[in-house]
Amino acid sequence: MPRFSLITGVLLALLALPAFAQDPPAGTEARQQTASGDEGWGDEDRAENAPGDDGQDDDWNDDWNDDWGGDDWEEEAASPWTGFVELGYGQRFSRDPAVGRYATLGEARWRIERTWNPGSSRVDVRADLLADGVLEDFDAELRELAWARSFGRTDLRIGRQVLTWGTGDLLFLNDLFPKGWVSFFIGRDDEYLKQPANAIRATTYTDLVNLDVVAMPLFEPDEYLTGERLSFFSPQAGMIVAPNPPLDGDEPSASLSNTEWALRAFRNVNGNELAVYGFSGFYHQPSPAGPGGSLVFPELEALGASWRRALGPGLFNAEFVRYWSADDRSGTDPLVPNDQDRYLLGYEWEAATSFTVGFQAYLERTRDHDELLANSPWPQFEVAENRWWLTNRLTWRTRQEQLTWSLFTFYSPTDHDHYLRPQVSWRLSDEWTLAAGANLFGGDEDHTFFNQFQDDSNAWLRVRFNY
Repeated sequence: MPRFSLITGVLLALLALPAFAQDPPAGTEARQQTASGDEGWGDEDRAENAPGDDGQDDDWNDDWNDDWGGDDWEEEAASPWTGFVELGYGQRFSRDPAVGRYATLGEARWRIERTWNPGSSRVDVRADLLADGVLEDFDAELRELAWARSFGRTDLRIGRQVLTWGTGDLLFLNDLFPKGWVSFFIGRDDEYLKQPANAIRATTYTDLVNLDVVAMPLFEPDEYLTGERLSFFSPQAGMIVAPNPPLDGDEPSASLSNTEWALRAFRNVNGNELAVYGFSGFYHQPSPAGPGGSLVFPELEALGASWRRALGPGLFNAEFVRYWSADDRSGTDPLVPNDQDRYLLGYEWEAATSFTVGFQAYLERTRDHDELLANSPWPQFEVAENRWWLTNRLTWRTRQEQLTWSLFTFYSPTDHDHYLRPQVSWRLSDEWTLAAGANLFGGDEDHTFFNQFQDDSNAWLRVRFNY
């Protein structure tokens, strides 16, 4: 499928939306009622995507006005430096023979933030300094350096920023922006599941439909598994491994032809939050498909849609996406991901005072599966044609919402494996927060997605001081 053809398809699909609309809002009112998510996680860059859960934003209600401060554009020209200092420690329950250590997390992190409002513009800066005791390294990460301004009905944001959209809770179908999976699996704050990207983002609001366009000229991969900190299953080796030296993918070069494009068209129709998505770029997880089995990032095209609305006492959501693997149209190359269809249904409600429950059913259907098995040197390790995941989130807030208990579970009835994420967070004061939790993996077969991390199961503790 030619590049940009999916983006064109999204625009054509929008023609059906206005026919169902009644009394569409206009101008600023349209922004306040229908715009969803510039960064999706708000100022705290949260990484969980179901409305109403602890530490999550409503992707449709937290609009550009929220993240850009809304009426705060009239604030004084400079705000003081803010941020936090955080200490984190995590350890496996037993020594991982592949990695050779118990520790998974051991770091001191210093966050600095500041916002400037020169004229009608806004400049945001967020940066982390990190001392990592596990890898014995010092690092600096620029999570945000972005300039933003509104031009009538169009909002423009340029620079390093965190991007997200879609309706899933920790399940990302149409959200194809970079993710931090290693951080997620070792107990860092959930905001680090979302990785920053260098991007140009323009959002235009009209009476008929709102349009979100993102261009990413510099490729930003996921924080993928390299073997430095976590072990994983290698079908080539037929066992759990932690490569040394660590894996290192050959990233696409910075060129106009390699620019990644993402598009979302969205609006609210009689209480139904509808969106159509398109993506043209690359997989952000590497595959051993290069010369001599080197790691490369294959091309990816995607087209999808989502729907969310109030239903009964809670919120219902549905999402779909089709992935086209441009480097393997026939599905015969086992080193390149096959085309896939992915489906999601979810529902969340407040089952009791301060107690929220959410469920999701996710289906991942691999196309040309027979061709994949016929050409794979390790067919016994290939993913099932239809892989199911079921998720459940429980969130309970106590002590006037200062103490939050949560449990998120993944379970696959097709892979027969699971992943449990119990957490507790205690806000001792406006400055101090204490959080603890665990990442628990298990299953029947080493090669399944969650059970490959069985030796990486860990518990963690973090203490944070906000200034």
